Amino acid sequence: MRTCLAVLLLSLLMTGGAFAQDTGTIKISSTIGPVDAGIIPMLADTFGQRTGIKVTYEKAGTGETLKKARTGDFDMVIVHARKLEDKFIADGFGVDRRDVMYNDFVILGPKEDPAGIRGMKDATEAFRRLATRKAMVVTRGDNSGTHVKEMEVWAAAGIEPGGDWYVVYPDGAKGNKATTLFADEKNAYVLMDRATWLTLKDSSRLAVLVEKDPLLLNYIALIRVNPEKFPQVNTAGALRLADWLTGEEAQGIIKAFGVEKYGEPLFFPNAAPR
Repeated sequence: MRTCLAVLLLSLLMTGGAFAQDTGTIKISSTIGPVDAGIIPMLADTFGQRTGIKVTYEKAGTGETLKKARTGDFDMVIVHARKLEDKFIADGFGVDRRDVMYNDFVILGPKEDPAGIRGMKDATEAFRRLATRKAMVVTRGDNSGTHVKEMEVWAAAGIEPGGDWYVVYPDGAKGNKATTLFADEKNAYVLMDRATWLTLKDSSRLAVLVEKDPLLLNYIALIRVNPEKFPQVNTAGALRLADWLTGEEAQGIIKAFGVEKYGEPLFFPNAAPR
């Protein structure tokens, strides 16, 4: 009997049967910016090298990312819109939210700055001036984390933007890089995350005009998909990845990422100590 049991356990281990959650693929639905910047691919590859566990990821704006995860087809999300994150968890789809990294948003605009916002420290005042002067502003308009942050700034400014000067990028779902390139083409103003700007600044006509307002901080978090709602998710794998992303090695990778190429980090680690 003991021999048969040992053979059965060995067979399950070799085929992945009872241990599939420890060795199977981990599927992430991620906001676009960290994927396009390269940090998500680097973290996924490094985790795979360390553990032998494959990590796959799909990218979309945060709103769409969370919508996709509500199907149970993903094990984890990486997102950056706290209001949407809290609803995802409150609705029972997510558990175990953890801060992973952050950067910030900046207001980009034409180098000649016809609206005169350069050097302003208050993003809401800058937005008020853009609206008053009807300077062309590009928005993603897609309920992504970037769009949600932009709407937070408009709301704080007491303005509901609209009119010919406020241009919705028709392909906003393609992400921040595409949106920035569109704004550059239009020589318009746009709220954008700094990592995207750093990857494009050498070829852009735009410039950073407003920055370092605390309102513009951009917090990126992970949330595991709720295994009680979706028993098929890779619970063990997602938990292992979550622990690694918030651990010393991954946080060190985040801290150093981009420094050699751009002269400054694209993201800053901010996982809570465990």
